[in-house]
Amino acid sequence: MESSTMGQTSELLGVSIDTVRRWADADRFPTHREGNRRIVEGTDLAAVCVEVAQEGGVGEEAPYPSARNAFPGIVTAVKLGDVAAQVEVQAGPHRVVPLLAREAVMELALEPGMTVTARVKSTSVHIERG
Repeated sequence: MESSTMGQTSELLGVSIDTVRRWADADRFPTHREGNRRIVEGTDLAAVCVEVAQEGGVGEEAPYPSARNAFPGIVTAVKLGDVAAQVEVQAGPHRVVPLLAREAVMELALEPGMTVTARVKSTSVHIERG
């Protein structure tokens, strides 16, 4: 049977390691010690993963996306068209300007001054709030 450290559990659940420790201390799932490490058995981790997913996440942190190139920044402009929208993001010294579906921009309620993360994968840019 596979098992995970608290850090690995944190990554799989998409929450901070402090949250994982609090949940374990509150008996949300059992752990045991191997040396100085707390370990979560695979079946227990699978159960809590399903539980967290059914809750819709905990609202603390988003799950890790597949796109690795992340540019945290701030929205500087939003130009809405009939179907598409252009969102300007200043990410440190980088200006990222993705073309997104208007519907996506409206759903995310993007507006100047909002902090976002632009995630770049190949030639696509994914925007997420916060």
